[in-house]
Amino acid sequence: MTTRRNILITGASSGLGKGMAIEFAKQGCNLALCARRFENLEKLKEELHSINPNIDVYIRSLDVNDHDAVFEVFDAFKADMGTLDRVIVNAGMGKGASIGTGYFHANKQTAVTNFVSALAQCEAAMAIFRAQNSGHLVTISSISAVRGFRRAMTVYAATKAGLTSMTEGIRMDVMNTPINVTCIHPGFIRSEINEKVEKAPFIVDTDVGCRAMVNAINKEKANAFVPSWPWAILHWIMRIAPASSIRKMS
Repeated sequence: MTTRRNILITGASSGLGKGMAIEFAKQGCNLALCARRFENLEKLKEELHSINPNIDVYIRSLDVNDHDAVFEVFDAFKADMGTLDRVIVNAGMGKGASIGTGYFHANKQTAVTNFVSALAQCEAAMAIFRAQNSGHLVTISSISAVRGFRRAMTVYAATKAGLTSMTEGIRMDVMNTPINVTCIHPGFIRSEINEKVEKAPFIVDTDVGCRAMVNAINKEKANAFVPSWPWAILHWIMRIAPASSIRKMS
């Protein structure tokens, strides 16, 4: 496994992004963190330095839907750190409702943020990696990428399926080069994006889920379903399960 010391994480001010930053800080990684809520990043920077005072932590405000800003911020972090060893495309959202029920604006917002803005982040990261001839691109998809889901998850699941497919295409593009590409598919992990969900199968706390994610990221496999129990097995079952069974999950 290649040592990745300088790591950029988007959507790092809360939830899975913050949790991953904490785990990487424990491992002695330098961190470039961006999100819309800069005040949260400032607090997180202090927390990370209390965990490990020997790491460098750079923070910048970024709304990933400002696509020009994505390129500017990634390039600025590259200038700060000298090299970017790993970029984790994590920023996302879960707004939405059943199609045709009057919530097009929310569904569109999720579609743009989770796919088009993820594309912008991948473009910015890969441009840097191609110039360096090294790097590790990580996209945070979802277990929902394997099937369609109903209600609030309809568009969310579709964007994650698109992200998984796009990540595979990027991986094929740079196969047999020093650039690695990984897609992480978290199961149900408690975070801000699902805090209103009353029940979800096999849901785990944020710290448990983030440790599993970071362990999977460090292995740099093409795809990972985390936590591995039960999702490494369950995702295969989900692919062939009848739609009536998937319907009960959402």
